[in-house]
Amino acid sequence: MSANERPRGQQQTGRAAASATADSAFLRACRREPVPHTPVWFMRQAGRSLPEYRKLREGIAMLDSCMRPDLVTEITLQPVRRHRVDAAVYYSDIVVPLKAIGIDLDIKPGVGPVVERPIRTRADLERLRPLDPDDVKYVTEAVGTLVGELGATPLIGFAGAPFTLASYLIEGGPSRNHEHTKALMYGDPALWAALLDRLADITIAFLKVQIEAGASAVQLFDSWVGALAPADYRRSVLPASSKVFAAVAGYGVPRIHYGVGTGELLGLLGEAGADVVGVDWRVPLDEAARRVGPGKALQGNLDPAVLFAPRTAVEAKADEVLEAARGVEGHIFNLGHGVLPNTDPDALTRLVEYVHTQSASRAPSVKV
Repeated sequence: MSANERPRGQQQTGRAAASATADSAFLRACRREPVPHTPVWFMRQAGRSLPEYRKLREGIAMLDSCMRPDLVTEITLQPVRRHRVDAAVYYSDIVVPLKAIGIDLDIKPGVGPVVERPIRTRADLERLRPLDPDDVKYVTEAVGTLVGELGATPLIGFAGAPFTLASYLIEGGPSRNHEHTKALMYGDPALWAALLDRLADITIAFLKVQIEAGASAVQLFDSWVGALAPADYRRSVLPASSKVFAAVAGYGVPRIHYGVGTGELLGLLGEAGADVVGVDWRVPLDEAARRVGPGKALQGNLDPAVLFAPRTAVEAKADEVLEAARGVEGHIFNLGHGVLPNTDPDALTRLVEYVHTQSASRAPSVKV
């Protein structure tokens, strides 16, 4: 469904959200425009470390919570209320669209997504049917409600990138070495390309649902792609990721690309088509900017483990990030990976306030 073919209610929701959030610090940074302060949000800020989240989730399975608009709305809003972050991130999981099309999987506590029957043959590929918006009506409902609640605060939608989704499907769950994934990628390039292309279409459909319901930006998580060498990424992954970014370019919302352990791939992540490249804590932002090249904003990149250190140490490390980002065209402060489950929520709240204060004192006067 094209933007012009959307139901009138969805078109109005998307336009209203775009108008309300257009001058937010987060979206200005994504567009590489001057900001009144460096915007902050955290990957996995919705859930994980918050006691109010754990209380709300008591007795409710992870995937079930992702399919209940009331829970999704409340969990997404919790860190915005508590931490005063500059953007909300939609509460979900990257395997939700796979579950929605009938893949037999579950998210096991302490393990992660586990697939009952891994996909490793051409016959298995037929189990991956296209995603229809009706498969995820709860997403449309939750995003629409959130946009109304958030007002001028942008909502970030997200999806898993084709490579990472393929890794879960092929391995049957999280993997340290990705041996089955790489064996298929190297051993049957035609099947691999067909699998990633099909997953790209599913990812595109899932992102479009979120954008059309009112998400102000989207992030593509390629969590496991750091396991690849640059030549393998260019040959075997870049085409599918580029297809995803190209398919949603017409909506005009910023597109963020993130992977962990991707220091050697940063230029390629930008080449795939993102407007913003996420950087983990292993590469300083000034060096990341050199690798990515001009025309891209950067997001990151405080080590999540730093938040367990004393407040003075956290602030010193935050200063290092801000200093390294001084010459970057656009910067969104984030962690280099997701919030760790045992993180003190107050440490996150203090960090947001500190980055806002420090960066505002360095920023030129900006009218918003």
